[in-house]
Amino acid sequence: MPDRDTAEFRPVADSASPGVWGVVAVLLVGVAAAAALWWFWLRTPQPPPAPPPVAANAPAEPAAQPAQPEASGPQHPVEALAPADAALPALADSDARVTALLAELVGRDKLAAFFVTDGFVRRVVATVDNLGRAQAPARMWPVQPTPQRFLVEVDGDAPTTIAAANTARYSAFIAFAEAVPLDAAVALYARLYPLFQQAYEELGYPQRYFNDRLVAVLDHLLLAPEPQLPLQVKRAPVNTELPDPRPWVRYEFVDPALQSLSSGQKVLVRMGLANEVRAKAVIRDLRKRVATSQLPPPQR
Repeated sequence: MPDRDTAEFRPVADSASPGVWGVVAVLLVGVAAAAALWWFWLRTPQPPPAPPPVAANAPAEPAAQPAQPEASGPQHPVEALAPADAALPALADSDARVTALLAELVGRDKLAAFFVTDGFVRRVVATVDNLGRAQAPARMWPVQPTPQRFLVEVDGDAPTTIAAANTARYSAFIAFAEAVPLDAAVALYARLYPLFQQAYEELGYPQRYFNDRLVAVLDHLLLAPEPQLPLQVKRAPVNTELPDPRPWVRYEFVDPALQSLSSGQKVLVRMGLANEVRAKAVIRDLRKRVATSQLPPPQR
């Protein structure tokens, strides 16, 4: 029997920007459905700094970033989905209203189990924006950490690989994402859309439209590769003179092409091929609803 080493991926700290499985939460819309992406994020850890107040944060430098259209008007106007609520709270005071509406959508138990609701709108916007970049810092995630530990297979001198048993870690959330009523989730997203748009502008995109960014990120995630298993990983080096208190938790892909993927695409690849296919089905279904133009998704 091969020896099995276990490791738990923790959030990656990034001083340059704020916090998938996500993707897949993408907003309320994707909140529930796309939230899957953030949840499935297998983190390469560093001790995270104390979380700052949830506020507009400068976006990270782009890495494998989905293209954003020039500011020539919305490409996918949300008004085509449903009208916005007439009397929305201020963004800074929106947590209570958003939490209550999310609880109606997914149930209070699942809301508490899967989501972080303080600063939820800003968390969603920051994480969606970062899923197409090199890192999606954990302090801004709108979802709770993945339970249990990330497992690798270690067998003597053979390459270390991601253990097949990891797929079970994500089954509960995949089933949850698949069960979310997308029509209702998208309608709720549209009702609250001005809050998401304001948060996106405060993030540093005053001339951009958040729903366009969401569609671009969903398209980017659908282009994630689907490599055959098992996937080889290695412990990442620590570029510091200080001793690493938890060297067993630092893994990265051996294949440079996989390691260079965006944070969102890594989410999908690391969860295993069967889970990736199921997650993409949710993403594809969500994209059909939030992409209000007639533009088809890109092909792999």
